[in-house]
Amino acid sequence: MDLITVEVPLGDRTYPVVVGAGASSELAALLPRTAKRAVVVTQDGLPEVDPGVPFEVATIEQGEQHKTLATVEELCRTFARYGLTRNDVVIGVGGGMVTDLAGFAASMWHRGVPVVHVATTLLGMVDAAIGGKTGANIPEGKNLVGAFWQPSGVICDLDHLATLPPREVRCGMGEMAKYHFLTGDDLLAMPLAERVARCVEIKAEVVASDEREGGRRAILNYGHTLAHALEIATDHSLAHGEAVAIGLIYAAQLGRVLGRIDDGRVAEHQAVVRGGYELDTALPQGLDPGELLTLMSRDKKALDGLTFVLDGPNGVEVVAGVPASAVREALAVHAAS
Repeated sequence: MDLITVEVPLGDRTYPVVVGAGASSELAALLPRTAKRAVVVTQDGLPEVDPGVPFEVATIEQGEQHKTLATVEELCRTFARYGLTRNDVVIGVGGGMVTDLAGFAASMWHRGVPVVHVATTLLGMVDAAIGGKTGANIPEGKNLVGAFWQPSGVICDLDHLATLPPREVRCGMGEMAKYHFLTGDDLLAMPLAERVARCVEIKAEVVASDEREGGRRAILNYGHTLAHALEIATDHSLAHGEAVAIGLIYAAQLGRVLGRIDDGRVAEHQAVVRGGYELDTALPQGLDPGELLTLMSRDKKALDGLTFVLDGPNGVEVVAGVPASAVREALAVHAAS
């Protein structure tokens, strides 16, 4: 069993991410030494884990409509009934929804208890489980309520990917495609374990340089401004990674409208997202551009008017004050492409 360990370097809070087939066998070794019990947060049908200490299972409902503060409250009440102390541990087993909610609940219980994540989806492995961003949705937007709470460790067991339905795989591929434009690495040329580990390395380096998204970390949201708006506008019938794939091409189109990149760079985006990862990048039919514009204006990055992460001569960076006219023009271009 060849496992790859990548460290997220955060000083005395540095933690390992273990990648590879069979990586779940390392779970007990990642728990804090003080932990005498655990609560495993998961969903029906997901792999069972053995943390090596007594544990209770808290099962949350499937579906983005359950990624709410009510679910976080119920998790905290489970912690209370089980008698979870500040020295114990929460273990999130699942995809991004599970790790977001488990991490958020852990950040609040007793004002912070350790959390370890076992990512069971490709999206969770390359993005959601790593970096300490947790959150829940409210009707006004996705992940608008949350906390920064770094895990004590993360497991990325590639064996879990074999059981994923095709749509879940596409979701992970959409998020993975993003990393091509942050570094220029040819990730498609790598074996899967190395590709996942490389995505983790890229994210770890960015997180270490800007843990609380005060600046550079926002580049990890490349393609996400429209993606989050699409998820809300479609009542989450469009999954996150699917929306990110569309958002990546839209971000390229917006960069072209603003004169930041040329047609050749837009074509590179299409070659990776459509060609390499075989993802659908068409805008869903029947959406109101005005509604999308309003939703994008509520994005967490929007500190100075409409704000996007865009490619350009200096690479991918945050761009504030984007004119609404350019946003609408790029939507029209994307719809016609």
